[in-house]
Amino acid sequence: MRRAIGLMSGTSLDGVDVALIETDGETIRVERSHNGYLEPLGPTGYRAYSDDDRALLRQALVDAEAVTERSERPGCLPEAEELVTRLHAEAVENFLSENGLSPAEIDVIGFHGQTVVHRPDQKMSVQIGDGGALSRRLGIKVVSDLRHADIEAGGQGAPLVPVFHRALAQASGFTESLGILNIGGVANATLIARDGRILAFDTGPGNALIDDWMRERTGHALDDNGRTAARGRPDEPLLAWLLIHPFFSRRPPKSLDRNWFSHKLAGQLSTEDGAATLTAFTARAVARALDHASDPPVRWIVAGGGARNGELLRQLNYHLRAEITTADAIGWSSAFLEAQAFAYLAVRSVEGLPITFPSTTGVSEAISGGVLARPEE
Repeated sequence: MRRAIGLMSGTSLDGVDVALIETDGETIRVERSHNGYLEPLGPTGYRAYSDDDRALLRQALVDAEAVTERSERPGCLPEAEELVTRLHAEAVENFLSENGLSPAEIDVIGFHGQTVVHRPDQKMSVQIGDGGALSRRLGIKVVSDLRHADIEAGGQGAPLVPVFHRALAQASGFTESLGILNIGGVANATLIARDGRILAFDTGPGNALIDDWMRERTGHALDDNGRTAARGRPDEPLLAWLLIHPFFSRRPPKSLDRNWFSHKLAGQLSTEDGAATLTAFTARAVARALDHASDPPVRWIVAGGGARNGELLRQLNYHLRAEITTADAIGWSSAFLEAQAFAYLAVRSVEGLPITFPSTTGVSEAISGGVLARPEE
């Protein structure tokens, strides 16, 4: 077993998640509580972005629209890349200090970076953040750039976490058909059939449109527990129009850029009705995932920021018509699942094990990925 730290900064631009797990790249070291559910896999930490940090990263998303080669860094991207690297380093240093750990006790770090471009049709996905610089500062091996090999081999480069989802499901002893839904800025689902086959893809917008709407209309970063949406009424004609977008009928695997849809589509609505419409859009887009399920899940496990949105969960329960629980309720981690996944993927990368598969990204064959940086390099 290797001790690995995973780092995640998602499209919601809220901060850096840090998680430690122990794994050999296949199984995960787990312990069970008295009720049979998993105990936490390991300690976790979080480093929030400041308003200035988020402003720079949002500008980086705008400036990145000009990127035509993955090595290009126009506009504020060099400054943003340095910021991402530094804040991730600080997040790890704080995490180690808080948990009484030294760099020598960590075998590898999985560093996702910050996605600023995701255009798989152009064979391009750019995550800013310097893995080599992070490794040298921390004195720990770092695996980064985990999407590029898959993109180059003709895959979507996303989602990356399904192989970790399957390992967690096996560790938990689930045998029925299962859906694992991670709702970050973009929502992605992993469908695990009873025979163990996995199908994974982005379902559509997650929290991004709701968060953008609330920030513009109220100045708040999110719709706390979906209270604003619960007071509104969805615009059904607008929803019907949104859901005929070709993305939803496209067969998976498929992935979505954060900027494919905009909260401004609801601009003519009141604050409450707009929040209700965008929340319903996320939920109904997830329900469309069932169009592609040969063995529809009898249980869904919801993780990510969306798991804290009570109105979104209510709508998912209505549209999916299956048992729905949050990751936290069964001993998984709603908040840190992706960070744990990148720790797991880093170990798989070091071991040369595949991290993407034809049924998760559309790549022609299962392949490994990631770039390993050592402190001495």
